[in-house]
Amino acid sequence: MTAATYSHGHHASVVGAHAARTVANSAAYLSPLVEPGMRILDVGCGPGSITIDLARRVGERGLVVGIDASAEVVETARAAAAEARVANVEFHVGDAYAPTPGERWDVVHAHQVLQHLGEPVAALAAWRAVGDLVAARDVVYSATTIHPLTPPLARWREIMVALQAANGGDGDAGARLKSWARAAGFASVETDVETWCFESPGGRAFWGGQWVERALHSAFADGTERHGLADAAERQAISDAWAAWRDDEDGWMAMLHGWILARS
Repeated sequence: MTAATYSHGHHASVVGAHAARTVANSAAYLSPLVEPGMRILDVGCGPGSITIDLARRVGERGLVVGIDASAEVVETARAAAAEARVANVEFHVGDAYAPTPGERWDVVHAHQVLQHLGEPVAALAAWRAVGDLVAARDVVYSATTIHPLTPPLARWREIMVALQAANGGDGDAGARLKSWARAAGFASVETDVETWCFESPGGRAFWGGQWVERALHSAFADGTERHGLADAAERQAISDAWAAWRDDEDGWMAMLHGWILARS
């Protein structure tokens, strides 16, 4: 498989932000289809917040298994499940291209995963082989709307698309999910969009606050340096711009995400 680098990395600012994701804010399109007793595989589960939420929804008779390529983040997810006292969830180190061979799942779910994979069609085909329903959602970075759109924030948006491409992924994956699923052999592909909107003081503090750190200290900083996409001065300008946006009462941001529900 074509190698790709995970563009976000696992800096504390990244993992903390990912841990705020739930079914309600990141997989609402799937929620009506989740039933008690289901078996769900969550590919690229990260710190496990969506996975644990799904486990609560399938109940004690169901099972949700999260897999991720990072052993470190799998341990974080296990600790979160133990703290939440959710017993019908498991977390394992796993491969998105070869998820649980020989097992069968009612749903294979992936949130913000395909944008990071060098061969998304191959991954979807692998998920099709083990799942009755494949549910995936990904961002369209180039469609991100920010107000006020200062030059550093416009540059951030450009860099996110460029960094994903340089790392072997696709920053506009959400727009390509339907075509990828059709290429992977799915007979039925339902698709639409969901959005994140950050405009309240809490929302701006969450998004802007994390990027004050991420611009300087996460894999974003390492990747932009390695690929020559931004130097330290530009990363500092981006960090400062997110701080200013966070504190601006007029600050508003929307991120478009495409999703698919695909069946063979």
